[in-house]
Amino acid sequence: MKEKTNRRVLLKLSGEAFADPEIGYGIDPRTVQRVAEEVAEAHESGVEVAVVVGGGNIFRGVSQAAQGMDPANADYMGMLATVINALALRDALENSGVHTRVQSAITMQELAEPYIRLRAIRHLEKGRVVIFAAGTGNPFFTTDTTAALRAIEIGADSLLKASKVDGIYDADPAENDDASKIGELSYMEFINQELQVMDTTAVTMCKEHKVPIHVFDMNVPGNIIKAVQGDRIGTVVH
Repeated sequence: MKEKTNRRVLLKLSGEAFADPEIGYGIDPRTVQRVAEEVAEAHESGVEVAVVVGGGNIFRGVSQAAQGMDPANADYMGMLATVINALALRDALENSGVHTRVQSAITMQELAEPYIRLRAIRHLEKGRVVIFAAGTGNPFFTTDTTAALRAIEIGADSLLKASKVDGIYDADPAENDDASKIGELSYMEFINQELQVMDTTAVTMCKEHKVPIHVFDMNVPGNIIKAVQGDRIGTVVH
């Protein structure tokens, strides 16, 4: 069953989308190419696709490796990690025949365009995939919040969060065998239940601008194209 027809989507990919599945970190070219091929297929279906990438496969500001660091400095290191992932994804997409642009919230003109909202929208209108890197450019904001912000700014019909779980559960399924998957829920239900799949700031922003959120398992082949095309998979927050 389809939720609705998407014209333009914002796909949020965690750093895990780039990692070697056996060790859980680093960049695995085969994994990146698989993700790129699915994004390319979604793009070829006629939907405009923008992507926000995480950096947890390389460095996470709240990780053990960041203990003792200045929190802002650790977050900036995490932002740079997202740029590395964005460049890897761009390369894989270009190899798949998709014209792609990387826009960074931190200026690094030799590697990426600066983030300019109207330019990003124009790229999408011209049939290019746009990858947003370096988060919001500010510490203390997650890439989930970045995804919500960029989705609102570019006028996306949906925010698609590609996760390592197949939706939202009423408890942590890794710790509770009785956890039940939730097919759909409202923004306020998500916020009031303090669910951990996405941070509250991101959900609140989507609520205020009426951007539905789809949470789905990115490790199942074909799920990205299904989510982009509006198929009812995972969990919908609206």
